[in-house]
Formats: sequence, C-alpha cells, structure tokens
Amino acid sequence: MPKAPLYNMAGDALGEIDLSEDVFGIEPNQSVLHDSVKNHLANARQGTQSTLTRAEVSGGGRKPWRQKGTGRARAGSTRAPHWRHGGVAFAPKPRDYSYRLNRKVKRLAMKSALSAKAAEGGILVIDELRCDEIKTRTFVEFLSNLNVSGKSMVVTLDVDENVIKSARNIPGVTTTIATILSPYEILRHRQLIIDKKALEKIEEVYA
Repeated sequence: MPKAPLYNMAGDALGEIDLSEDVFGIEPNQSVLHDSVKNHLANARQGTQSTLTRAEVSGGGRKPWRQKGTGRARAGSTRAPHWRHGGVAFAPKPRDYSYRLNRKVKRLAMKSALSAKAAEGGILVIDELRCDEIKTRTFVEFLSNLNVSGKSMVVTLDVDENVIKSARNIPGVTTTIATILSPYEILRHRQLIIDKKALEKIEEVYA
C-alpha cells in the first residue's frame, strides 16, 4: 500500500499515512496522461488569431493591366497573396480549440497522475493545513520546515483565503482545492502538499 509522510504546520513529522491503493497505487497510463495534458493545453488556447484574406484587405478592386499583350503574367488584383500588401493565403481565423475527453479517461488520467506522484515521493500530507492570518513569511517558514523546494502545489479541502493570500506571492507555489485538481497541474509541480481532509475527499471521489 502506498504511503506518504504526515506533518503538522510546524513541520514536525507525525509518521506516515496510508494512501488508497485504488487512487495512488495504480500503474500510471502514459498514453492517457498524454491525452489529458493535450486536452488541458488545447482547452486553454484562446484561439483569437486572425489575419486578412485577399477578400478582406483594402484595395485590389481594379485589374492592374490588361490580360494580354504586355509580356507580363496575367493578374486580376494587386491583393493576391504573392503580391506585396496582398492578403494571406489560408489565413488563420478565430476558432475554438477545446474538446472533451471521455469521463473514464479523465478519471484514469487523474489516478495515473496521483499514482506517479506518490511513487516518486512527491506527496506530503499535512494534519491540519490552515493559516490563522494572512502572512507570507509564516507560510515561507512552513515550507522551509518541510524542506520543500521548486514548484509546489498546496491542496486544501475548501477555498481558504488565508492560505491563498499567504502563498500567492511565493515563487513556484500555487494553491487549489481538492475538487478541481487536474492531471496537468499535478504533473507540472514537483510536490503536492495536501491537507488531510482534502486527501480524504480525493480518495472519496476517485476510489
């Protein structure tokens, strides 16, 4: 059964906590993880790129010279794509890049990401993760006591304004809640610092 170290807010080790085998102990499916990351990135695209076709650029309404007898190639407009100031051939236009994944695929991707993170020792569980006041220095000391470095994600059960505002100015540290975790965010962070109640919620949802 996979395990994760358990700490308190002072950074003291309280032992280990058992993780659900069904959520944190499966063999990660690399193909599904790849599909999930692609889907996340595609859904995040704005798709607002836009350039003008030959029909949309200004000018070009008059035939520049007669069809025959000049020795030059025939031309009907000065706004063709190969002309200077011409339109763009196959011009990109605004579009929606988002698409949906099958629900079973999304669940498998989440469990694969969590299992991969657990296997590499990237999960730390906090007995009761809370901040009595908004204080970045206090949160930095908390992370230092855990020997946390690099990109880290703090996961709480519900929205905690004190935790969010205490951590938001720390480089590489992001916060989220248990119900909106994504495989992409899990994979791109080095450590997951999870509140014990948030861990119970994750296991309840995905077990």
